[in-house]
Amino acid sequence: MSGLSIAVLHGASGDRPDEIDTLRTAETVAAALTRLGHAPTLVHLAPDMAALDRLAAAPPDLVFNLVEAVGGVAAPAAAIPARLARRGLAFTGCGARASRLCAEKPAMKRVLVRAGLPTPAWSMTRRGLPAGAPVIVKSTSEHASVGIDAGSVVAAEEAGAEIVRRQARFGGRFFAEAYVEGREFNLSLVEGPAGPELLPPAEILFEGFGAARPRIVDYEAKWIEGSHGFENTPRRFDFAPAEDALLDRLRALALAAWRAFDLDGYARVDFRVGEDGQPWILEVNTNPCLAPDAGLAAAAARAGLGHDALVGRIVAAARATPRKAA
Repeated sequence: MSGLSIAVLHGASGDRPDEIDTLRTAETVAAALTRLGHAPTLVHLAPDMAALDRLAAAPPDLVFNLVEAVGGVAAPAAAIPARLARRGLAFTGCGARASRLCAEKPAMKRVLVRAGLPTPAWSMTRRGLPAGAPVIVKSTSEHASVGIDAGSVVAAEEAGAEIVRRQARFGGRFFAEAYVEGREFNLSLVEGPAGPELLPPAEILFEGFGAARPRIVDYEAKWIEGSHGFENTPRRFDFAPAEDALLDRLRALALAAWRAFDLDGYARVDFRVGEDGQPWILEVNTNPCLAPDAGLAAAAARAGLGHDALVGRIVAAARATPRKAA
């Protein structure tokens, strides 16, 4: 592939750690593209979306879509693939339909249920959740663990009040999901010439978490360097042979999720595995973080695919994928 003009599109703004990480990732991806012989340009997307019209007026060969939020809000990011497609712009990552379906977590879970894939029970209030069981209260649309902390896990009876509290504190809509006590796994996938390719499964470990602290990857664990959560949630890729059946089940579910959402480019499927060994799909993440130390890049490195090569694979997949606006 000869050198391409590539707009590296991001919406990073403000000083929140996840927003700073997005800007750094955009810079890192641009540097990788340069090393691969392309001509990247960083393009910031503001809430007025004017940058998209400027790109349409002078189209690059490709838009590398790294928009995770616009103006600090995740919801508008889901519409970026459709906006790019309507302007006739080629772009990386998942298309319009998958981005729309995965952006709103209750809608995503409904797709999983229709596909016969296991996902924990949920409620927009607390109805239908078993009394006395723990639930986790999460944003319907924010990602990167925004709005999640140790207080997010409550008894089902408290879910309604906790939803109201978090909506007042963080804005947007929240919902309650049955909390699965157990292990956490990530399965990353990257599109290849013959379809999706599974990267090595990763397990997130919760070291030094006492009985009173829920074993979750909350905002602190994901972003606040030096915090207990950040320093004590390493990932591992080495498993005993006795785990093979479980890992095969997770791989099969990740591929089934790829098909259910018509994913392309790259994605990550997050799982909890209950104490009874039952896997549950928590989320299907379109265009997950591409920072060199994030889960996708770590899994790619484990498979022998360095960060530059991973970026190159994503570009190649985008060039081979026709795009639709919906």
